[in-house]
Amino acid sequence: MSSVFTKIVQGEIPCYKVYEDEKTLAFLDIAPEAPGHTLVIPKVEVDKVYDLEDEDYRALMAAVKKLAKHMEEVLGERMQIKIVGIDVPHAHVHVLPVNENWAGERELEPTEEEFREMQEKLKLD
Repeated sequence: MSSVFTKIVQGEIPCYKVYEDEKTLAFLDIAPEAPGHTLVIPKVEVDKVYDLEDEDYRALMAAVKKLAKHMEEVLGERMQIKIVGIDVPHAHVHVLPVNENWAGERELEPTEEEFREMQEKLKLD
């Protein structure tokens, strides 16, 4: 059975995509801990980051680096990078802003309009 992230990659489930290349996809987390909270995933379905083939691991981390730098520039805040690996059985990395107002481990409830605005702000070609 495919993970929810594989279904997103295959276009079966919509997402707020901010970046895509041959091997990776990045989209806004639908249960964000901070505005702009983004998930970066490999397109190949592998449960754990450390089980990725080296080429896919390098592609994932290159995308994370590219996005973190872009997000820091656009949002004007330092980025936090987390690999948690327990909520969805598909390797993924969280990239999210962290500042003095960030409490951590909280869930925001953005509106559709707020998601779309953030998506436009963070889109990276």
